[in-house]
This record gives sequence, structure tokens and C-alpha cells, in this order.
Amino acid sequence: MDTLLSRVVWSALTSRQHRFSRGGNLALKFDPDVSPFAASKDNSPEALAALADLMSPKDPPVYLLQADEIALPSSLKVEMTALGVLMTEQTSQPKAIPKAPIVPLQQRDIAEMVSLADLTKPGPFTKRTPELGQFYGVRLDGRLAAMAGTRLNLDGFTEISGICTHPDFRGRGLASDLSIWVASKIRKRGDTPFLHAYADNDGAIALYRKLGFEIWSEVNVAVVRRLEGSAD
Repeated sequence: MDTLLSRVVWSALTSRQHRFSRGGNLALKFDPDVSPFAASKDNSPEALAALADLMSPKDPPVYLLQADEIALPSSLKVEMTALGVLMTEQTSQPKAIPKAPIVPLQQRDIAEMVSLADLTKPGPFTKRTPELGQFYGVRLDGRLAAMAGTRLNLDGFTEISGICTHPDFRGRGLASDLSIWVASKIRKRGDTPFLHAYADNDGAIALYRKLGFEIWSEVNVAVVRRLEGSAD
């Protein structure tokens, strides 16, 4: 468990989500149209050089996410760093009747999903992110009021992600209902649900604890890009 979750992006790209991967034996990234995440196998000079080789200066930045310390070659520039937490479900919640109907989101809902993610910033989300897993939503007054789904998928673990509620519909418990709903789907197929939050987001962490999640580890987040004219 420790090894898989310490470099969770690497674990996903070398197991169940390998079909989305670009790279080789030492470093991998998701197809950038699907997700901006990338990872190296370890912090060896060879792996870090391979990570840099996945990018060109013209590419958009990539996101690194891991419990292990993030080390970078000189050819990569850091645009942002943050501390997060990885939380795993320790106590499952009963699947109560949701306060509003929860429906599977489909291809026709993509534009609304991207719009909601752009507004609420639950994390990187593109029009192809839903290819990583099933998303569910709540519609109120003919609008997508809230959603949540699955993103990183590795042996034995599936991540709940994209949890967000439109500001017009907050305070109704929709995020809790959706999180419980998605977690129940994950458990049904035999996986342990996990999720991420920024370490300073006390409200989100408190909510997830109420839903039965506990912090497994702090995680490091970095947004990096390749420098012009660099070579390792």
C-alpha cells in the first residue's frame, strides 16, 4: 500500500490507466488532453532526466503529485508548489437516500462539467478528464448543481475527484451525498476509495473526516514546465 500511494500518479500510469500514458520505463505522463499529471519512477538522475524529456518548452505545464519529496532537474522550472493531503476511507458510510436525485453524467454533459469545474476549481479538469472514470451529478432548476467522479485508478485503489458544487446551490449537502455515492461504487468493485485536498483546506478535510476518511499522508504538489533551451 505504501509504495502504491507514495507515487500515486506513477502507480496509476503503470497499472489500470496505462492506456492514457506517454513516456517510458523511468517517467510517464497522462495524455495531456486527458490530464496534466506526470510522474517519475523515483528521484534518480536518470528518472528525472526522463521526466524532463517528456516536456518541451512549448508544452503546457505538468502537475506532479506524490507523498515522496519532489526533486527536479535544472531543466524544469517550478511555477507553483503546495502541500496537500491524501486521505483514504477508513469507515464506510451507509448509502443514505440523497437529498436530490444523482444521475450518471454523459458525453452530452461535458460542456457543463467543464464550466462547473472552471468556476469552482476542484483541480485540473479538461473535457476528456471524464474518460478516466464515471462522474455523477445533481441537477437542480435545469442546471448542473454539483458533481463528483473518479480520476486516478490503480490496483486496489480509486480516487474520488472533481467534487464541486455551484455557488448557487451550496449548503445543501450535495457534495457529501455525491462523495458517499461515488465511494459506495468504488467499494462495490472491491477498491478502497481515496481523495486529495490541499493541506490548508480545513473545511474540506473536516467534511471528508465526517465521511469516514482519514489522512494517510501529506503529499507534495508542484506545477512545472520545461525551460527554453534546456538540455539534460
